[in-house]
Amino acid sequence: MRSALTVAAGRAARRLARLRGGGRGGSAFPGLVVERIDPGFLARTLEELPLGVVVVSGTNGKTTTTKILVELLRSQGLRVFTNPTGSNFVRGVAAALLTEVDARGRLAADIAVLELDEAHAVHFVRQVRPRASLLLNVMRDQLDRFGEIDHTADLLHTVAKASTELVVLNGDDPRLSAPRFTDDLGARVERFGIGEGLRRVFLSDDDLRREDAGGAMLEDAGLGAGPADDTQTPATRLEAIDGRRARILVDGAEHEVEFVLPGVHNMLNATGALALASSLLGADADLPALLRALAHVRAAFGRGEMLEVDGVPLELALVKNPAGFRMSLLSAGTDPAETMIAINDEYADGRDMSWLWDVDFSALRASGVHVVSGVRAYDMALRLRYDEVLVDGVETDLGPAVRSLIDAARASGRPMRIFCTYTAMLAVRAQLSRITHVETVL
Repeated sequence: MRSALTVAAGRAARRLARLRGGGRGGSAFPGLVVERIDPGFLARTLEELPLGVVVVSGTNGKTTTTKILVELLRSQGLRVFTNPTGSNFVRGVAAALLTEVDARGRLAADIAVLELDEAHAVHFVRQVRPRASLLLNVMRDQLDRFGEIDHTADLLHTVAKASTELVVLNGDDPRLSAPRFTDDLGARVERFGIGEGLRRVFLSDDDLRREDAGGAMLEDAGLGAGPADDTQTPATRLEAIDGRRARILVDGAEHEVEFVLPGVHNMLNATGALALASSLLGADADLPALLRALAHVRAAFGRGEMLEVDGVPLELALVKNPAGFRMSLLSAGTDPAETMIAINDEYADGRDMSWLWDVDFSALRASGVHVVSGVRAYDMALRLRYDEVLVDGVETDLGPAVRSLIDAARASGRPMRIFCTYTAMLAVRAQLSRITHVETVL
């Protein structure tokens, strides 16, 4: 009875938020209502799932990896509940539940796969202990919120310790793979990673520091580069990349996958999702079906998402830290495109934008940037000037900036590419939804 009353109240709150024009920013409001009137609703509902809960967390790649993992598990015939909007706070999960449970609060699913922000994942595991966790990476991000990245690693360590059966982590991340992170975990630990031939592609912040400091600083801190010995070598590895074709090693056997999903970083995310799915399902895993599903997953909204405006392709690339921006620039390659960069500094973006000075933008010199926009447009324009990247214009208002980009693409016939921080991405999508089909995320 209590769950039924909670569902009714939460759904009423959702209708109210929509009537008031809350948009995506109001999508977590029903979850807040649920938290206040029935704090036990989340745990009570999720603990009924026969295969438990999987938490996906880390600095970069959470939304896309969660989507990949959901598709992999569904390819095995499982009913999967997830929080598909990317609202990765605890109340966002509660809000997502309201759309899936019946009037009595029962959830028709076998397993839940939940994307959770690193800090909010800690609050979640205090309520619901996950059966498994997939931990992707630890990088500089929102320093004003998280502080030092060792603190972020500590948050993920709390999630790992709460996991009851399985922890799958990035074996090439120096913090996640360090003994201090793994030695006291009660759950089984599995790793995913990259082959030797890709180590110059997937550089972490620590790899860049190691080059500057000769390795001494990180070695003294007990942080190594990749697995310490053969027993820690990831059983699931991304071995090679050729365009959108990748070779992935699974338990000693190589498999080739032709991805629809853009971006080399997403190939590593996919490798992590594959490692989790195959480890969790064990002997029941249908590997050929998993690989087929892997090949057909499409980008999550704003993360390499491909749209079309008047027949001209447009790619949205979310950027929020040096490593992520570097990978987006690398994935973009050298193909000419009309380019826009939109930088905001709202809470969800991180207030501190000094990290932009740690990104090498020289790859944009050849084609230049048509327009920079957002709250920090002039900061971005200055940063590009120091890397000798030509900027055609600065427009802080995202609406006129988007229209200017589209006009330029119509004139040149080139595809469009927009690099944007999180809140800028939401605003850009809102602008684009007025002129083309954009997936609804409410």
